[in-house]
Amino acid sequence: MKTDKHILVTNDDGHESVALHALVAELRKIAKVTVVAPANEKSACGHSLTLSHPLNFVSLDDDFYKLEDGTPSDCIYLALHSMFEGSKPDLVVSGINKGSNMGEDITYSGTAAGAMEAVLQGVPAIAISQVMDFTQPLPNFDLATRTIRTLVEKIFSGEFPLPHREFLNVNIPKDVNETSMKVTYAGYRFYGNDAHLHRNPRGMEYYWLGLHPLEFKPRERKGMLSDFEAIEQGFVSVTPIHLDMSAYASMEQLESWL
Repeated sequence: MKTDKHILVTNDDGHESVALHALVAELRKIAKVTVVAPANEKSACGHSLTLSHPLNFVSLDDDFYKLEDGTPSDCIYLALHSMFEGSKPDLVVSGINKGSNMGEDITYSGTAAGAMEAVLQGVPAIAISQVMDFTQPLPNFDLATRTIRTLVEKIFSGEFPLPHREFLNVNIPKDVNETSMKVTYAGYRFYGNDAHLHRNPRGMEYYWLGLHPLEFKPRERKGMLSDFEAIEQGFVSVTPIHLDMSAYASMEQLESWL
């Protein structure tokens, strides 16, 4: 049943993403939805704001806008300060990202950054991503939309499950039909260098950054799964993320070193 709640939606794949439109169609069954998405793909832009040039909204449909050359953080920041004067949306949802956002990739993610900006501004938020094989055709996003609807309805029937400045980071596995969720922590991902050197027809060199395989190792967290492990086992991964990046366990050692 549709509620009187209001959800603000963004993404980092751009306003034309089929995954974004699948998310919006599902959420509009249960709430009022306003969409403010980047005009262009902004994958891996991190939590960046645009300070070097002006930005403007372009209305594409009822309650659906693109932000010219804006990032997901720009979209949330500006929407909250221009479209919700005197009020706030009940929830921000960022996604559905085409590709996972697990482990340390969260720091790169424009999808996660949209949720980060929301909780910095005092609005509860969820980031949602779909694990994909980019050599295959786009999957349907049925499990992702069912999952986000389940989470949103649970939030609206009670309260957001996390404290101030924390958001939910959700990752959806491939080729699984059942919504079976696991609470996880952000895993330890291995990184390499997948930069490819090419030359244009005039002989000028340029580089194209590639994608790393999802290789990881568990951290020492007894009785808990990392997001990578949950996805590998076919579960929906739900990770609470907080924005305090202080390494508290290292403070005493640092004091001694100083």
